[in-house]
Amino acid sequence: MTSANGTVPASRDNKSHAARRLVINGRVQGVGFRPYIYRLACVHGLAGWVRNRVGEVEIHVQGGPDAVAGFVRELLVDTPPLSRPRLASDTPAEPLDLAGFEILDSLSQGTVQIHVPPDLHTCPDCLVELNDPADRRYRYPFINCTQCGPRYTLIRALPYDRAATTMAGFDLCPACRAEYRDPSDRRFHAEPVACPACGPGLSFQARSGEVIPGNAAALDACLVALRDGRVVAVKGIGGYHLLCDARSEAAITHLRSRKPRPQKPLAVMFPADPDQPLAWVSDAVHLSPAHTKRLLSAERPIVLARKRPGCTLSPLLTPGLDEIGVMLPYSPLHHLLLDGIKAPLVATSANLSGEPVLTENHEVEQRLGHVAEAFLHHDRPIQRPADDPVYRVIADRPRPLRLGRGTAPLERELPCILDRPVLAVGGHMKNTVALAWQDRVVISPHIGDMDTPRSLEVFEQAVADLQRLYGVTAEAVVCDAHPGYATARWAQRCGLPLAQVFHHHAHASACHASGAEHDWLVFTWDGIGYGEDGTLWGGEALRGRPGHWQRFASLRPFHLPGGERAGREPWRSAAALCWETGRKWNGLPAQANLLQQAWRQRLNTPQTTAAGRLFDAAAALTGVCREASYEGQGPMLLEAACQGPAEPVELPLVQLASGLWTSNWEALLPMLLDASRSLAGRAACFHASLANTLLQQARRARSAYAINHVGLSGGVFQNRVLTEQTMALLEADGFDVTLPEAIPVNDAGLSFGQVIEYAALH
Repeated sequence: MTSANGTVPASRDNKSHAARRLVINGRVQGVGFRPYIYRLACVHGLAGWVRNRVGEVEIHVQGGPDAVAGFVRELLVDTPPLSRPRLASDTPAEPLDLAGFEILDSLSQGTVQIHVPPDLHTCPDCLVELNDPADRRYRYPFINCTQCGPRYTLIRALPYDRAATTMAGFDLCPACRAEYRDPSDRRFHAEPVACPACGPGLSFQARSGEVIPGNAAALDACLVALRDGRVVAVKGIGGYHLLCDARSEAAITHLRSRKPRPQKPLAVMFPADPDQPLAWVSDAVHLSPAHTKRLLSAERPIVLARKRPGCTLSPLLTPGLDEIGVMLPYSPLHHLLLDGIKAPLVATSANLSGEPVLTENHEVEQRLGHVAEAFLHHDRPIQRPADDPVYRVIADRPRPLRLGRGTAPLERELPCILDRPVLAVGGHMKNTVALAWQDRVVISPHIGDMDTPRSLEVFEQAVADLQRLYGVTAEAVVCDAHPGYATARWAQRCGLPLAQVFHHHAHASACHASGAEHDWLVFTWDGIGYGEDGTLWGGEALRGRPGHWQRFASLRPFHLPGGERAGREPWRSAAALCWETGRKWNGLPAQANLLQQAWRQRLNTPQTTAAGRLFDAAAALTGVCREASYEGQGPMLLEAACQGPAEPVELPLVQLASGLWTSNWEALLPMLLDASRSLAGRAACFHASLANTLLQQARRARSAYAINHVGLSGGVFQNRVLTEQTMALLEADGFDVTLPEAIPVNDAGLSFGQVIEYAALH
């Protein structure tokens, strides 16, 4: 029987009582851990208390020795599914004069051991209530409990209590307060708990300025707009989405022309029936067990999957590509929208290209009023942005392309103890930041490309926010060695002791992060990154381990006309290869003559070894893509063009006087320029040739240094065709191969790699 103050009576006779004081750390806040402890203590008839400390849960239990032993034995057996608890300490204690078991107020003092809970998808129990006309939360867009709902995006400070979240301004009604205090209720101490009477609400705003308040009316107005083919900006958990009918070419054309996003792939959210959540998705794309498991995971990420023949989605979603990013609804509002529209919806981030996702009602109207034809707002503040995470299945395992809502902040354990807290600020594209202290590192969600004032503003907010949230103040900063990166310039101005890490050393260290003492050969293939010799690397094989990387092999360098402009104009890379080898190519644009003169004089033509620029050149030479509207478009289209196996072209591998091995790409040009061969055949041959090139370099390293472990890191290894062929060749040849599964191989993993490299050097 529970007493009025929420305690369960127990014997006040302390004779023959045992008592223990336990501290649990890990992910134990925001996941229903205190209510779980309460119920477990009651099952065993124990007195005592549980409370949050700074990032930990402290427990005092007392009662019969057998009951206390049973409690301790079962403590970590059947914990809440989203918790990740660790027993930090278990010590005998003196029995207290207690009448029962209760949840005490949180303490803000103590050793800082913060573990921030992620945002959680709507649980099955809440979905049942959401669809039950007899339930008081029927069709309430903000339903949640201890096992679901927003966490990271609404927490202002820890310990995790309602007063320290963006729900602080919503006073609980009597019914919600009763649930919050009832140990038998699954909303017992659920901090974001709310209902239509006391919680956040929706409002719909048309382009005309008309505002429709109220959950039901606003939701209905939004559904009408979507059915009419409108683009609607909808506020979610970590920011706004731009939504429209994924079957409507007119709606998608409007979205693309106004954003502008002429060809970059758009993700799609599908209706999810509670009994068959993947039925709609399965009709549109092929799902392997790995796809299915990841789509249904607690993070509910975007997962790339191949389209089925006859897919009814608009081909404008992914022009020229055979994959589409698919996702399931993860918030109650999404479920209501998808169930109401009964059709898949485009769900792309509401932002300007490359910038962080927008979170503020007025800001989205101001910055995207030319794109969205209506807005579905709500009044629950978003404390910090969190874009949707993205995964691609490569070699039968989902690999992250972007960290975000539900997957970040991502915690990893360091292989050593740091002497002081360190902030790593990542790179220039796909930026994340990482905060490391003791043996822990926390990686932020995706921030964006550092090309705009807003991106830099959100970057600075993320830097300050991570330190404030975890109660850790950085005493040193780590940045990329590239002098032109905005993050490097910020690091130089911030006033902290500065360490610079070369781009590809960070990639290699992010892959080889286990603390193993033996050397690896890590291939760091990407677009471009600042190398040790001041040139732009990107096709490197680095031998060693964190803190001890040596360049073992590379690709033949060439001079890149226009420098970084080549990333969006693949024809420049193609022209460079042809000019370097004296070949004629009829695909050059009219302005190429002047550019060639500048190239001959080495004006703005940096030298590069980048594998990513080779992919660009191949895409241009085969006619797949000469002008790109988004980063990586040429290589993505080239990969999609591959069909069937192909015999590789052998690239000569020679050792220079410096000892560096280099593979010469010139042998690929006759094949790429041969218009009598099919596009599919040339694309497949190019991929097979680079996979074979990598194998030959790995064999040289094994022969010279007895290295048998190969790592793959860098954005090129997001390419499924290349990476799966490479892994198959290496493994068949007896190599052990590592392709990261938790950290993105692209530049989103740089901040983590910078921490690993720094830790090894200090």
